[in-house]
Parts: sequence; structure tokens; C-alpha cells
Amino acid sequence: MRTRRALFFVLAGLTSVLLVAFVWAHVSFPSDRTPEGAYLRVVIAVNRGRAQDFFAYTETRAQHACYTIRDYRKKMRERVLQSYPEPERSRLAAEYAEQAAAPDGADVFAIYARQNGWMNRLRKDMSGVAKVEVQGERATVQTAHGTRYPFRRRDNGIWGLTLFTAMLSAEAEKAARDLALIDKAASDYEHAAQREAK
Repeated sequence: MRTRRALFFVLAGLTSVLLVAFVWAHVSFPSDRTPEGAYLRVVIAVNRGRAQDFFAYTETRAQHACYTIRDYRKKMRERVLQSYPEPERSRLAAEYAEQAAAPDGADVFAIYARQNGWMNRLRKDMSGVAKVEVQGERATVQTAHGTRYPFRRRDNGIWGLTLFTAMLSAEAEKAARDLALIDKAASDYEHAAQREAK
């Protein structure tokens, strides 16, 4: 009886200590409305190997670009399947399939991260925060290794990493141009098919 009671108190004490440690870790973790907090969330996602988990901590332009890429690739694939002849239809439909089927901008971001080796690059460079410099809506997080990561404050107050914005914006512009070319070629194929049908 005495042994059970002692065991109960030991377990209750351990549970209390673990609960306090968990609450302390949660409360003391920096907010994502600080550059340091956003950076640490990127680090966690990188360590887990899940690029889509830090999509929320990229800047707004990068996020919009990912959604734009997905929407344009979906339209391109539909147009190709509707109007292109084989074997071009199958080749292009397969080329656009992954991005067109992405459920979310975060999934498009993860596709680019995988294709371009972003996670490996980040995994090598990311370390503890040495200092944070904030100038208005921009901030730089410098790591213990000396690497500098640029951030921009988004409209919702969360800081977003700007490292991939230029590349993703360029890809969104390319997707828009590609859609115009696909659409023109599809119209040409449709007109040719109508002439043949007559």
C-alpha cells in the first residue's frame, strides 16, 4: 500500500514537471511576429524535411507566385488534354501534372524545394540565431555560422523569408507566358481539326 502511494506521488511529480516544461517551452518560444520566431519555425520545418511547413513563413509575393503557378499549370494541362494531338498531349500533360494537381500553394513550394535542393542547402547553413537586425518592414537574421537570412513583414504581421521570392515570381511569370503559348497552339489545333472534319 505504502509502495503504491509512493509510486503515485513520484508519477504525479514527474507528470507535473513535464507539464511545466512543456508549458514553459511553448510560452518562451518567440512569436512568429518576430523575425527570430519566424526563422526558428523555418528551422523546425527544415529539420523535419517538410518544406510545405514553412510556406507560411515565406513572404507574400512568394506565396502568391506558388498559387499562380499552380493555377496556370492546371489551366495549361486542361487545355493540352482538350485540344492537343498525341504524342504531344501525353508528354505535356505529364510534364504539368504534379504542379497542376497540387492542392495548395504550399505543395507547389515543396515541389520547387525538392527540385532545386533548397532543403539540403538550408540544412547546411541554418544554425542558432546570433543577431537580428530590423529596419522597418525588413529584417535580417544572422546565424552563429554567419549566414544572413532576409525577411519581410507581411500584412498579417508574420515575418516571411524572402530567399525564394525572385525565383518563384519568375516561375509564375514564365507560367503565364507558357499558358498564352499553349492556348494559342490549342486554338490552332482546334481550327485544324475543324477544317479536317469538313
